[in-house]
Amino acid sequence: MNTSTTELPVAVIGAGPVGLAAAAHLLDRGIEPLVLEAGPVAGAVVREWAHVRLFSTWGEVTDPVAEKLLAPTGWTKPDPTTYPTGGDWAERYLQPLAEVLGDKVRTGARVTGVSRVGRDRLVDADRETQPFVVHVTHADGREERLLARAVIDASGTWAAPGPAGAAGLPALGEKAAADRITYRVPDLKDPAVRARYAGRRTAVVGAGASAFTALAYLADLAKEEPATHAVWILRRGIGAATYGGGEADQLPARGALGLRAKAAVEEGRASAVTGFRTQAVERDGDRLVLVAEDGRRLDPVDEVIVLTGFRPDLSFLSEVRLGLDERLQAPTALAPLIDPNVHSCGTVYPHGVKELSHPEKDVYLVGMKSYGRAPTFLAMTGYEQVRSIAAALAGDQEAAERVELTLPETGVCGGAGLFDEPDAAQNGEGGGCCAAPAPATLQIGVGAPASSGGC
Repeated sequence: MNTSTTELPVAVIGAGPVGLAAAAHLLDRGIEPLVLEAGPVAGAVVREWAHVRLFSTWGEVTDPVAEKLLAPTGWTKPDPTTYPTGGDWAERYLQPLAEVLGDKVRTGARVTGVSRVGRDRLVDADRETQPFVVHVTHADGREERLLARAVIDASGTWAAPGPAGAAGLPALGEKAAADRITYRVPDLKDPAVRARYAGRRTAVVGAGASAFTALAYLADLAKEEPATHAVWILRRGIGAATYGGGEADQLPARGALGLRAKAAVEEGRASAVTGFRTQAVERDGDRLVLVAEDGRRLDPVDEVIVLTGFRPDLSFLSEVRLGLDERLQAPTALAPLIDPNVHSCGTVYPHGVKELSHPEKDVYLVGMKSYGRAPTFLAMTGYEQVRSIAAALAGDQEAAERVELTLPETGVCGGAGLFDEPDAAQNGEGGGCCAAPAPATLQIGVGAPASSGGC
């Protein structure tokens, strides 16, 4: 790399937890970061789920190098044994960190394209000697092109939630019913949101922590508004591992979340339908009817909450050469470590620059985005990723390749909609979590609000 290029900043896309940690690690290595955040404030996405409590403690969601940067300001780390909400995380950690970084963080700056100067993805000649050009659209509509020596994409996956449709595409009629469908855990403490669900029948599509949390919130609402009813829509069956690691989970709040759901099934506060793969959403007056691939039609519901995971937006990276797994859309070397088809209840191993590299030198996807469609990401994983990448960009290969993180075992089954092999699951082979029994209806009840979040 020529001298003029090394003097350029490293562009970091996204001012969430991992993007801000990346900036802190780069500064610690003497490298200038430039963080570009599409939202109006740092942690804008985290603030959108401010009402949801994480299942990781404060001790697991702050980055050590970022803490070092914050220390001179008088910042005090919250009790490391307690569990923050998304709002807590944003206000008590992300915002102070962004303020310390100052003008190295630009908000209202949406990245719309990344390329090499004068080189589209087809051109080989002198490619790696050219700096990156990052196209940015500002909140006021102004466009700008910025040069960078490297690009770290920590933009996450929040903007691209999975659909209700079981085939990975929106179900027929899903878009037309957008006024009755949400893809987020609702904040039932908000009076307007509460009124939307109180005394009504709501379908919850999904089988992960977010779905458990939505069911918990609706079940608690039903205690005060008895006509409130939740219908849990699962694409698979109910098995021993459906609820995660339970008491064996090394993240206790996450295990407790699954145990609450398991106990809730026995309390009978809401119905659930298994083996239901949504093909269509039809109108029935002011209500919606979900129709399965096998032709089953559910009783009408008033609202639908779809929590089937997320997928990465790769559109603005179309002119750089990414090496992505064909299924997960994660870096090819990382995919085997996180693939929920294989590691659905196993361990996600610590990893760094080696697993995150692409054919395009000095481009990295980190954080949730690096996992593509896999659901097992933890914040501490992202912090380790950016530590390793910053070391590599500083030329410290030994530190870049060194693992400085021990992760808890996930205890969490695979992502929404994965097909299980019934025979293998029953025989304990193939890493499958749950057998796929014949479609069935059961009862589910949920106690206290559950902890959730992507961490």
